[in-house]
Amino acid sequence: MTHDLVIKGARVVSASGTTHCEIGIKGGVIATLGHDLSGTEVIDATGLIALPGGIDSHVHISQPSGPGIEMADDFTSGTRAAACGGNTTILPFCLPEDGQTLREAVAAYRAKAEGNCLTDVAFHLIVKETDPVTLGQDLPTLIEAGYTSFKVFMTYQGLALSDRQILEVMSVAKAHGAMVMVHAENEDAIEFLRDRAERTGETAPYHHATTRPVPVEREATHRAISLAEIAGVPLTIVHVSNGEATEEIMRARQRGLTVFAETCPQYITLTADDLDRDGFEGAKYVCSPPPRTRDEWANIWRGIETGVFDLFSSDHCPFRFVDTAGKDAPGARQSFRNIPNGIPGVETRLPILFSEGVIKGRLSLDRFAALTATNHARLYGLFPRKGSIMVGADADIALWDPTLTKPIRQTDLHHGSDYTPWEDFMVTGWPVRTLLRGVTTMQDGAPVTAPMGQHLTREAPDVLR
Repeated sequence: MTHDLVIKGARVVSASGTTHCEIGIKGGVIATLGHDLSGTEVIDATGLIALPGGIDSHVHISQPSGPGIEMADDFTSGTRAAACGGNTTILPFCLPEDGQTLREAVAAYRAKAEGNCLTDVAFHLIVKETDPVTLGQDLPTLIEAGYTSFKVFMTYQGLALSDRQILEVMSVAKAHGAMVMVHAENEDAIEFLRDRAERTGETAPYHHATTRPVPVEREATHRAISLAEIAGVPLTIVHVSNGEATEEIMRARQRGLTVFAETCPQYITLTADDLDRDGFEGAKYVCSPPPRTRDEWANIWRGIETGVFDLFSSDHCPFRFVDTAGKDAPGARQSFRNIPNGIPGVETRLPILFSEGVIKGRLSLDRFAALTATNHARLYGLFPRKGSIMVGADADIALWDPTLTKPIRQTDLHHGSDYTPWEDFMVTGWPVRTLLRGVTTMQDGAPVTAPMGQHLTREAPDVLR
């Protein structure tokens, strides 16, 4: 067989192991893994590592963010940044605007993405209403159409659901075969602490962190798990930031419950002290849950290394810093309450984990592949088409130079934000070429093709099949 493309010389990694072989690609699919393959085009990847294209299953793009506030990335810039960071698929969240049904929101998001993506995309749903139309019509219809995961919030005014409402949503997930994701923070406790902080003049960005302490997340994690146990459904706890919440997940698994867990780069590299930088600089680091302490880094790493965490995502939620429609929103300098919540990270997720994990000996290459691609595909209904270098899968591949050492710099990044929280953070190991279905989308840190991403229809998660 003559392949369209053959990748030679690379060490090839999947979640099941590492080998030296050539990758033969035909029609956008991996056709052969072997030796002495022939191809119309050949990539000499000697000295490089071939990893499954990254799947970032927690990103926010073009999402409504409140009156006068604009997210920094649309699908053009967001997927461009993702591809330049070694990703081939992203899963943004679809949030209905006020008065909009879930199905209307999905149609609007599909229209925003159509023809503008440098990666493939699939959407999670955000459920913020539990009316009969949402629960009885929209959710079942959308699950049947391949939108097999949705997120509920236990915090944020206008998004937080009551325990009863969460149980109602979980009941629909159980009946129709979908995965429920939970943002676990206790809104009542946060509001109590916010009000108290403002009464005492503690309004600087740092107090975003002090008013969302570990117990707020730990309690909500425990409660979310309890609700899932009552409803009889698997559960994914997203962006876990600390050891106490991690322990809640471990205890649930010991009781035989099916609970998946996700963490993010900010919880192994940033701290609450970053929110305490001079002037308004701390606003750059405002996200939820907030970064914790250096001691918590060790707790999160322990969870990564021992398999408590299934997913490593970015929670990319970008705003511009020098912008009154971004971090410097009206009232933001007077109170942390008014600072838009989120940080950019889709382009830097993989290099940070590779450098801190693989290069420093904390992670094997196959574990890295699982955390950044394979588990995402399995959990969200994209496997075996996505997430692994295997015959029959899409030829979504990132070629990595494990010796390339350079700092993260905003001037090198491709997102729509005007800053990175990791400015000058030194990284060893970078993706130098990204291929989506066998077509190079990034080479040497720059996008090199027109948007070619597709919308992906998903199956039920592996655990529910």
